[in-house]
Amino acid sequence: MNMTVEKTKGLKGEITVPGDKSISHRALMFASIAEGDTRIKGLLKGEDNMATLKAFRQMGIVIEELGEDVVVHGKGLHGLKEPEDFIDAGNSGTTIRLITGLLSGQSFFSTVTGDQYLRKRPMKRVIEPLTQMGARIFGRDGGNKAPLAIVGTKLKGISYNSPIASAQVKSAVLLAGLYANGVTTLTEPILSRDHTERMLAYFGAKVERKGSTVSIAGGQRLVARDIEVPGDISSAAFFIVNALITEDSDLLIKNVGINPTRTGIIDILEQMGGNLKIENKCEVSGEPVGDIRVKSSKLKGIVIKGDLIPRAIDELPIVGAAAAYAEGVTTIADAKELRVKETDRIATLASELRAMGIEVKELEDGCVIVGGKPKGGVRLKSHGDHRIAMTMTVAASGTDGITTIEDVECIDTSFPGFKELRKKVSVQ
Repeated sequence: MNMTVEKTKGLKGEITVPGDKSISHRALMFASIAEGDTRIKGLLKGEDNMATLKAFRQMGIVIEELGEDVVVHGKGLHGLKEPEDFIDAGNSGTTIRLITGLLSGQSFFSTVTGDQYLRKRPMKRVIEPLTQMGARIFGRDGGNKAPLAIVGTKLKGISYNSPIASAQVKSAVLLAGLYANGVTTLTEPILSRDHTERMLAYFGAKVERKGSTVSIAGGQRLVARDIEVPGDISSAAFFIVNALITEDSDLLIKNVGINPTRTGIIDILEQMGGNLKIENKCEVSGEPVGDIRVKSSKLKGIVIKGDLIPRAIDELPIVGAAAAYAEGVTTIADAKELRVKETDRIATLASELRAMGIEVKELEDGCVIVGGKPKGGVRLKSHGDHRIAMTMTVAASGTDGITTIEDVECIDTSFPGFKELRKKVSVQ
């Protein structure tokens, strides 16, 4: 399916964006291994999260969809049963990596796979620490590629220094740590997003945190609690940038998660000169939440690197669109992780911005984007990557002519209703 994009004159009004994808995954997982019933409000029902939901149903967890809410009937730490078929994680790296940690400590055998894109993504980063804990995991390419066969076994706590800052690695190890004898400790070079630690504590587990080191003792009970999932800042980012680069915009995005490990995008756009304001701050289900007001702004190029990168890793493609409209040069560095996302996001972003006439130089760990006037009336590709598809939609919205973006079905992975929401707030 293709999408056509015409020039937008302004973004106005109030919107809410779908629930946070990362928090939705974890809510389903932790509720399944908690004791009792958990009602989840605001769960993102995109394809990635539904892959997680189906996986736990396969393992005997009853999950009811009651209108907008979801009720998970948790069976405790040892209540999962052996799935009769392989678990299909679809396109979801979070599903396959986190569930691999969880399955490693079970008393049964399981197999996890995914779609053609997920089967190309690296799994060794998770399998390495899990193997040190005693896990028995087998996969293609020496265990680096799915499908993964997991023989559940008794695990032991370890201290692990992760070479990369990755919430997926950290979460997989902590989930395995719940089933391990002793204490499991993980240290990252820079603190990655901390939804797992927050939600474990919310469900009653004792989690020790100091800087970028986190520890958990095995055998702890999780007790069911209702959860309200805030709007996803990664989804909000597309509307934030769209409003910034479009004249005569004044947009309020309500009830967005503003976890400090995720707000790198806000810091980056403010440094670029963006007019952003966070209002009505509060805490919901252990996560900070607020409303984001954004107005049209003249952006300037900046250097983005270091500690900012893990706090904005998923939003860097849309930062690329902002950079295309900014005055001067924007440099993104220390972001090699982008090369192993749903696509090589450095390469795909560069190729599509170049198709719009923007000068882009690829670096091994990022890119250099020379701001200018992107041209429309061209054909762009999503490369099967939901964030690239939405990034190019925003980039095209400020151009003259009608731009076509190919293969946009992938947007439903994380943002069902994206096209309709854009129409609602866009002045044509």
